[in-house]
Amino acid sequence: MLKKKLPILLFLITTNFAATAQTWQDTASKIEAIFSKYKSDHPGCMLSISRNGQLIYSKAWGLADLERNVPLTTSSITEAGSVSKQFTAAAILLLEQQGKLSINDDVRKFIPELPDYGSPIPIRYLLHHASGIRDWGAVASIAGWPRGTKAYTNDDALDIIIHQKALNHSPNEEFLYSNSNYSLLTIIVQRVSGMSLAAFTRQYIFEPAGMTHTQWRDDYKRIVPGRAIAYSKSHDSSYEINMPNENAHGHGGLLTTTEDLLKWNVYYGSGKPGGAAFLSKQLATEELNNGKPNNYGAGLFIGKLWGYDRIFHDGATAGYRAFLESFPQLNLSIALLSNTAEFNIAEPIQLLNALFVPGNDHKAGNFQSDGAAMFIRRKHKLADFTGYYYSEEAQAGFTVVVKEDQLWMVRSTGRTGKLLLNGDEYCEGPSGMFDGNKAEIKFIWEKDALTGLTVSIPRARNVFFTRQK
Repeated sequence: MLKKKLPILLFLITTNFAATAQTWQDTASKIEAIFSKYKSDHPGCMLSISRNGQLIYSKAWGLADLERNVPLTTSSITEAGSVSKQFTAAAILLLEQQGKLSINDDVRKFIPELPDYGSPIPIRYLLHHASGIRDWGAVASIAGWPRGTKAYTNDDALDIIIHQKALNHSPNEEFLYSNSNYSLLTIIVQRVSGMSLAAFTRQYIFEPAGMTHTQWRDDYKRIVPGRAIAYSKSHDSSYEINMPNENAHGHGGLLTTTEDLLKWNVYYGSGKPGGAAFLSKQLATEELNNGKPNNYGAGLFIGKLWGYDRIFHDGATAGYRAFLESFPQLNLSIALLSNTAEFNIAEPIQLLNALFVPGNDHKAGNFQSDGAAMFIRRKHKLADFTGYYYSEEAQAGFTVVVKEDQLWMVRSTGRTGKLLLNGDEYCEGPSGMFDGNKAEIKFIWEKDALTGLTVSIPRARNVFFTRQK
């Protein structure tokens, strides 16, 4: 593969596409060093890079199937996580061009079963993650059934969404990432076009773009030839299978390859899906109500890196990891897909950017932990917090008990987790009970009687639970 592409690569080197003069052998060696953590007998990843619409590098490392010792190749099918969102957004924009909807339409025009939250939510707020609608997967984790514990469908996602009696925030008040936005967009595509998202995108996007290895995981039981198995590390540091066994898709669930993703970058970057008007809407951002920028376009993050425009998205579903980015001014695109959750996929992307993007004087920032909480004295006894709490919005409940002089949450499934009280109102919930999310629990008191509580995690805020006994 590399030998065949060497003349193109040498030409690009001589036209100074990198920040400093270097031979292709130097560049290839540096790429190999970046990906040396992906061992030949472990799960791996695939990388493809294009310049001026031409594939200049494509390689895979590691195994697609540990049980059968099948190598990962650049034709192996992996899952793109939230990189998938831009394709759902593109379907909506194409429907608008066909005159079948407007992104200014109220969502309830097409999904009337969605509650009326007091003000319209136009489709464009879904595209920009500004609707305020709670993330259905986050609500499911509050209910005790996080994604991965059930074979969720888009209908299941819709059922959870329409049970929410409140929003995380007022429409367009802030950017708050929520998969519910793209689950609703998927349903709109189906209701407006009369076609499934899979059929619509195959006809209007995948086939015209030449994405021959791409489809949706709308039936997780379907046999997909060449699919790479996804893995994560278990508690004893051995690998275990970690597949997304659900049919919910549109927010994620795209099965593809890095080379197909680069074909898409070239296709939409040239405005081919619907001309210049389509491209401008795909990349358009919108200010929030307070005038602050929201740098999320139609399924794409819009930003800059070292002075260059950068269009990108990352993705993670079960054990799959993904990243796709493009630099229009450099005519450069990079796609990365992995079948292991073992490594932070942002790290090789940062190193690749330093290798291929000029002006790379960027220094990695320092990460800081959340500091220790300041705990306040309580006037209520631990026993005053106990009881059974049920949420109509989450359609589930849990029990709070005292054990070993501490409060514990107990699910109907038998899972338990320790609650860390902060005064009489606030409590930090155990992340293990909420699919790894840090939870804030607020107890609601009325005249010294505890009547209920709310649970908030990053993508679903203030889900209400009534204290029943």
